[in-house]
Amino acid sequence: MDNQYASAPADTAIARPGRRWHPPAVAGRALVAASVIGLGGAIAAAAPAAAVSQADAEAQFRAAGISWTSSGGCTTQSIPTCTSFSGIRQATIDGAKTLRSASGCALTITGGTEVGHAGGTYSHENGYKLDFRPTTCLDGWITGTYTRIADRGDGAAQYRAASGNIYADEGNHWDVTYYNCGGC
Repeated sequence: MDNQYASAPADTAIARPGRRWHPPAVAGRALVAASVIGLGGAIAAAAPAAAVSQADAEAQFRAAGISWTSSGGCTTQSIPTCTSFSGIRQATIDGAKTLRSASGCALTITGGTEVGHAGGTYSHENGYKLDFRPTTCLDGWITGTYTRIADRGDGAAQYRAASGNIYADEGNHWDVTYYNCGGC
């Protein structure tokens, strides 16, 4: 963390130059920070951050040394065998980059925003989730670093990072919900 930001209260939203601020997770749920702007007596809520394009997400993952694969060899969001990043949130990309950096593990994304995943607010479709190929390194990092919490409704073992992000072991991949960037 930059020293100029170290003295700010934990609940203060500070926008660092060139970076978006993402609210911290609280008790496993994203803290929703509604920015309110007064406009000539009218009050309007600030619009949510724009989703990232496929090309921009790929460039960021590539620069971070994160790879991806697709059983269909494609990126089309409307095809379930593709691996799409269209509409992914910047906090999700940053969370994956934080995982890569903190763990030192090679990461391969196997699922993004393509159709075919379960719905909901914090879903793949809404840009909150990524699936990662399990490896000895990644498995060991998640299970040895994060806190084991109750199994998900479908029986998947879950682990919570200090950031509040949730890692669910679905057997053939890790299903990760990024409520925030994980400490970026």
